[in-house]
Amino acid sequence: MSNNAAIVELSQTANKYRSSIVLQAENKYIDVKSILGLFTTLVGGHAYELHVHGPDADEAKKELASVFAKHNLNVTVVD
Repeated sequence: MSNNAAIVELSQTANKYRSSIVLQAENKYIDVKSILGLFTTLVGGHAYELHVHGPDADEAKKELASVFAKHNLNVTVVD
């Protein structure tokens, strides 16, 4: 799958939740609900950290972790 498919799926998945969902890539923080933010950041083989805070954080973490894995993107979900 292309990164485009990953970006769209990540954004659509994140937008199902009320929690704040932020992806950290090196020193940049990106709102996962923003497709444009993901397009400018989700490149290469970087390692990412996913920060999720809010009322439905546990469900969001589980679903987003599976989307990252599906697209072979290296992410660490931060508690």
